[in-house]
Amino acid sequence: MRFTPSLSHISAGFVAVLVGYTSSAAIIFQAASAAGASAAEISSWLWALGIGMALTSGGLSLYFKTPVLTAWSTPGAALLVTGLSGLSLNEAVGVFLFSSALITLCGITGWFDRLMKQVPAPLAAAMLAGVLFQFGLQLFGAMESQLLLVIAMLLTFLLGRVLLPRYVIPLTLAVGLLIAALQGLLQVDSLSWELAMPIWTWPAFSLPALIGVGLPLFIVTMASQNLPGLAVLRANGYETPASPLITSTGITGLILAPFGGFAFNLAAITAAICMGKEADPDPKRRYLASAWAGFFYLLTGIFGATVAALFAAFPSQLVMAIAGLALLGTISSSLSAALRDEAVRDAALITFLATASGMTLFGVGSAFWGLVAGLLAYHLPMAVAAMRK
Repeated sequence: MRFTPSLSHISAGFVAVLVGYTSSAAIIFQAASAAGASAAEISSWLWALGIGMALTSGGLSLYFKTPVLTAWSTPGAALLVTGLSGLSLNEAVGVFLFSSALITLCGITGWFDRLMKQVPAPLAAAMLAGVLFQFGLQLFGAMESQLLLVIAMLLTFLLGRVLLPRYVIPLTLAVGLLIAALQGLLQVDSLSWELAMPIWTWPAFSLPALIGVGLPLFIVTMASQNLPGLAVLRANGYETPASPLITSTGITGLILAPFGGFAFNLAAITAAICMGKEADPDPKRRYLASAWAGFFYLLTGIFGATVAALFAAFPSQLVMAIAGLALLGTISSSLSAALRDEAVRDAALITFLATASGMTLFGVGSAFWGLVAGLLAYHLPMAVAAMRK
């Protein structure tokens, strides 16, 4: 199948990267600053993260012909904001290498793939719906502060779904940008384009740092990122083996950790944008959307902090609106798949509610705990029934 450009593929890839950067780029700055990184070293972190996500997203998508999208570990970055305090930058790199080595080991051994095969499809769909639920709510919450902007985007989306379904997201984004520009909401006056330069930092290994920061970084990346990321693929009907995906992100982390690539993993929320009907009506061609996302990741890596500042110039209400609209179809189809089977409905509903709650326990996010609660609700009645016989 040829790599033929399509506006829907390009826009889906761009929106995925836009949402990813605007939602958590600030956390990367905080994490790097906590380790004592200079402005040039923070730029190197963004270079490494952009290049790593570009190589894995574009490479894996084109190789498997599947919309595989990778990302940095957002909960991992949040953990690093406090975890790296008091550590040197060299010790931080040692932590990154340790976590990436554990991720690589999980991929090579294949245990993560075997684990996910034990998760019923309705529960995976319910977890996906729970992960995306907040984005649907934020779409309407943004109306409180920018009513005209969000209403115009919503009306464009509803009309576009009927008249030009293939191009509904780029049209909606274009209308949003036009209105934001007319209202003076785009803050791009002070931007200057500068290339990011990679800076090598030698690792230093400290047992307390590896156990106290490296191990939690590995756990939250696997439980809060790779688990829902693989569930997104499964919920959308893609049976790509998990082992090569996890292994690739781990090896990428090993290579780029000295430059600031602290953790790479499968994306969930942004990946869902590339897997919706708006990206392409044909599921077999949606991998082109994530391949384009890889291209935009490449640009973010090359220009580093400048691109992060550009995305920050977009009004938050526009980003929330375009993300919510791009994910509406996926939320709908996930809920439908989760609740279709009456025998699994209660367990799926528990999975959805626990995931959508956004709770964090022991540093691990709600996606993991939602799946745990759902699996308990799924297996416990069967175990009790078997004991009664």
